[in-house]
Amino acid sequence: MEKKDILILKNIFREGPGLIEDVLMEHNLKHKIIEPDQITQIKSIENLGALIVLGGPNSANDSDTQMKSELALIRKVINAKIPYLGICLGLQTLVKASGGQVVKGETKEIGFRNHDDEFYKIRLTPQGRRDNLFKNLPDEFTVFQLHGETVKLPSEMILLALGDTCENQIVKIGANAYGIQCHFELKAEMLDLWIEHDEDLQLLDRNKVKSDYQTLHNDYQETGRQLISNFLSIAGFFH
Repeated sequence: MEKKDILILKNIFREGPGLIEDVLMEHNLKHKIIEPDQITQIKSIENLGALIVLGGPNSANDSDTQMKSELALIRKVINAKIPYLGICLGLQTLVKASGGQVVKGETKEIGFRNHDDEFYKIRLTPQGRRDNLFKNLPDEFTVFQLHGETVKLPSEMILLALGDTCENQIVKIGANAYGIQCHFELKAEMLDLWIEHDEDLQLLDRNKVKSDYQTLHNDYQETGRQLISNFLSIAGFFH
C-alpha cells in the first residue's frame, strides 16, 4: 500500500523542518512544505498521512485570515484522527483548535538557558513515560526554547512533559496528535538564521548560544531524531 503524504506547514520563512526533513529524506518519505497562505489550496485531507506544524512569531490568538485557516485545518485533521505534530506555535495552535487557551507566559523562554543560567530541561510525566513518542528516550532531556506564550489545556488533553518555568511542554490529544513547546529540530545553520533574524535571540550572547549548541549537539540531535522517528512510527510510516 502506498504511503500517504506528509504535509509540513511553515509559519515563517526561517523556521523550517530541519532535522525533521533530514529523517523524512533518509527514509524516502513523501512530504510537502507549504506556507499559511497556501492552506486554501488544500481541497481534501483524504490522502494526508500526517500534518506537522512548525513554529513562528505569530500567535494562535491572531484573528487574521491565515491563522483562522490554520486553526480550521488543524481541527479537520484532529477530527479525522490524522496524525499531528506541532512544534512551538504548532503546539499552541493544537491547543487552541482543541478548545484550550493560549496565554502570555510568566516569562519568555529563550535559547538553551533559563534566567539562572541553567539549561532548559523537560521531564516526562507518568503518562509521558508510557507514551510511544518517547520510546528509547530518557525521562529528562535538555531543550531549546523560543516562546513568550504558553497554554492552558482542555480537559481531554494529556500532559506528557513538564518544564520548570513554562509547565506545559509536551501534550497529546486523542491517539496520535502531539504538541511540543520546545524545539528539537534545530540544525547549526538554522540556529545561525534564527539568531540573525529573531529579536529575542538577538538580546542573548550569540557566541554563548552557539557554544551551547555545539556542547549539546550530539545528544540534542539524537533526541530530535528519535522523537521524529517515534512520531512517524505512531503515524504508521515505520513498523
